[in-house]
Amino acid sequence: MNNVIVIGGGAAGILAAISSAKSGNRVTIIEKMNSCGKKLLITGKGRCNITNSTDINGFMENTPCNSKFLYGALNNFDNNDIINLLETEGLKTKVERGGRVFPVTDKSQDVLNTLLKILKKLKVKILTNTEAEKIIVEKSQVKGVKVKNGDTLNAEKIILATGGKSYPVTGSTGDGYKIAMELGHAITKIKPSLIPLVSDNEICKDMQGLSLKNVSIKLKDKEKIIYQDFGEMLFTHFGVSGPIVLSASAYLIRYKDINVKLKNKEIMLEIDLKPALTEEKLDARVLRDFSEAKNRELKNSLDKLLPQKLIPVIIEKTKIDKYKRVNEITKEERQKLIKTIKHLEINIVGTRPIEEAIITSGGIETKEINPKTMESKIIKGLFFAGEIIDVDCLTGGFNLQVAWSTGYTAGL
Repeated sequence: MNNVIVIGGGAAGILAAISSAKSGNRVTIIEKMNSCGKKLLITGKGRCNITNSTDINGFMENTPCNSKFLYGALNNFDNNDIINLLETEGLKTKVERGGRVFPVTDKSQDVLNTLLKILKKLKVKILTNTEAEKIIVEKSQVKGVKVKNGDTLNAEKIILATGGKSYPVTGSTGDGYKIAMELGHAITKIKPSLIPLVSDNEICKDMQGLSLKNVSIKLKDKEKIIYQDFGEMLFTHFGVSGPIVLSASAYLIRYKDINVKLKNKEIMLEIDLKPALTEEKLDARVLRDFSEAKNRELKNSLDKLLPQKLIPVIIEKTKIDKYKRVNEITKEERQKLIKTIKHLEINIVGTRPIEEAIITSGGIETKEINPKTMESKIIKGLFFAGEIIDVDCLTGGFNLQVAWSTGYTAGL
């Protein structure tokens, strides 16, 4: 039986502790916050998007950074395993749009409570309000953890699962990077991922709060497409957000070396407001609407086609007189209207601060970690789990599965 210390009581740390305790070890979690799982509670807008129901290939496709590194961990503990773990303890799950898996109760707290119940059964010791200062190493072998009150906790194995730098109020403040660097590990550049995008276009403020469903987007650098997607997005006072925008940000940070601000203003977000219709079919739809409202002014004739907040923005983009009656609109003007609806462009000038990111991109260099065990290739007995590793995914439950899988694997 080994003494195992898990530094960090988030999703990855909890699964690491469960896995290690089930393997017969004496396990202690040290967590600097006053309770475990703070970030877990805010995932999925408080509902906890536990995982995704796709197969392993689907996980690879939704992991733009170091996906191959995850094969071993996902094979050790996959989406079905986390679902079975929770359901065995009485927490049922459900699958929603895009394969997203949630607890049937729609409460993150129920997921956390279930995991804490398992830890209690396994007699895992949890030390809250306890912050790791450094990992003690002798002859490239871990010996224990020095905590900030001056105490030293001895251990034969240590799992570092402190998270990234996003949502620091939950305890993710990047402490683990410093600890790992002091032991000789390389840290790839830390950047925000799954982060809202910033625009200086006034139309975003005009449409603040407007949520668009079933639209398609293209994130472009001039004519080069960086990312494209279909789904839901949201206009905000600073720019754009929502699931497809957050996923787009994961590709933008890899395409441009950005940290909050872009070095140029050539990035455009192109929105197709009616992706189910070709331009010809949309033209026919507009003609039909116009024929039913021949004497109406243009500004009062698009309410069947577009949300109210969008109408003045679209008309302004076309440069058509909003007071012009629809029976006076020329074919050329109508074509401008169609083009604008299918190709609404918003410039992107950067991202929101990393503190607002759902996930951190960057972390412990994967080349320095054994992907089969999550053990350091530099320090014996040191393991990594979760967001601290340089692996990040798109939205949809994929990042939490990385935490479960790498945590379980480290715990073994």
